[in-house]
Amino acid sequence: MTIQNIKDYTVLNNGVHMPWLGLGVFQVEDGDEVINSVQHALEAGYHSIDTAAGYRNETGVGTAIKQSGIAREELFITTKLANSDQGYESTLRAFEESRKKLGLEYIDLYLIHWPGKTKFVDTWKAFEKLQKDGYIRAIGVSNFNIHHLETLKQNSDVIPAVNQVEFHPLLNQQELRQYCKNAGIQLEAWSPIMKGNLDLPQLTELAEKHGKTPAQIVLRWDLQHGVVTIPKSVHKERIQENANIFDFTLSDEDMKVIDQMNQNHRFGSDPDEIIF
Repeated sequence: MTIQNIKDYTVLNNGVHMPWLGLGVFQVEDGDEVINSVQHALEAGYHSIDTAAGYRNETGVGTAIKQSGIAREELFITTKLANSDQGYESTLRAFEESRKKLGLEYIDLYLIHWPGKTKFVDTWKAFEKLQKDGYIRAIGVSNFNIHHLETLKQNSDVIPAVNQVEFHPLLNQQELRQYCKNAGIQLEAWSPIMKGNLDLPQLTELAEKHGKTPAQIVLRWDLQHGVVTIPKSVHKERIQENANIFDFTLSDEDMKVIDQMNQNHRFGSDPDEIIF
């Protein structure tokens, strides 16, 4: 897969264009911190910003977007439904609140943040309505395992456009990745750089080989696996560094080295253990 520019994008299953690289703002404080992070990203050429109601910084993200002066159609904005708002009517209300905080007429991608146990089917019906009404360009899910996706498939004709999951060299989600590929669902990585746990000999060696940082090696690995990636940072230099991944390519052997690092190790929660 040839991805050579920060403006390159994948085409989702409903035809919507989604950038391969975006900025994540998990645990970034609302106000100046998130405003500055988003502004740094937009100045560095990012076009995709990923937030969530649960991050409690949608207002700051919206402020940064407004202050940027960038045309709305050039940006790709993702937010997610909070677990406590799952259900049909509550989803409709929660979406409107997120939309107002972001200050946007529409959202590019809206995700169910975590599947939970049973409500996500009714939640998905509300997502379908919001998309049909023109408020969302693409609808998707986050942290869904194969059995969750199968349940949706049995209860809806609308296939999620995206599944955003924990994905990195120590958790390469091979079975889920193949399932999503076969189903036409774009996989997206959260926590791609493993919360900074990059001091691993395989990554260090590849970084030295390519004249890059371990983080850049991992982000390039994401892209070459056809996985959208949204590294988080609040530092201008790091945000720029994370975008500097389009001028080199990992060889098949390099890719194999990273693939073999998998330990099925999670830094975040197991979706099957967050039950609500």
